Amino acid sequence: MKKVAAAVIMCISIFITDKSFAHCEVPCGIYDDEMRVHMLQEHITTMEKAIKKIKELSGNTDPQSKNQLIRWVINKEKHAEEFQHIVWQYFLTQRIKPVDPKNHDKYHKYLKKVEILHQLSFYAMKVKQNVDTKYTEKLRELLLKFENVYFGKQHMEKHHKHHH
Repeated sequence: MKKVAAAVIMCISIFITDKSFAHCEVPCGIYDDEMRVHMLQEHITTMEKAIKKIKELSGNTDPQSKNQLIRWVINKEKHAEEFQHIVWQYFLTQRIKPVDPKNHDKYHKYLKKVEILHQLSFYAMKVKQNVDTKYTEKLRELLLKFENVYFGKQHMEKHHKHHH
């Protein structure tokens, strides 16, 4: 009982101190994959808005515009990093378990998930390096692809009927 209480306290303290809502890696079994996907979608939307604001403010020379420009660049960077953190820390580290290559179907699905997550991380890096919404569009496309592989076709059909 003391070990369980210590694990819960550790999770709560990490949750409270880390504003990016990272999962604590204690095997508590509390995961909300759909919430993480929604968070990724929100990060993409924020990065996209930041890119548009950066472009809008770039031609201005007044100090207030320069200040806002810098703030939007920092915001874009922050959201790209938080996006990568969820991809790597939550999905790759905790949710995608290694699969025995002898189990061909499961192993193929495992490789597909890892491949898409790597691509998501790569294009989040491209968002940090550029001010082109083609990279946020690529993130949206890849995230939908990941959802299909991760959750499955039936889940996606049900999910999209509810939200559209």
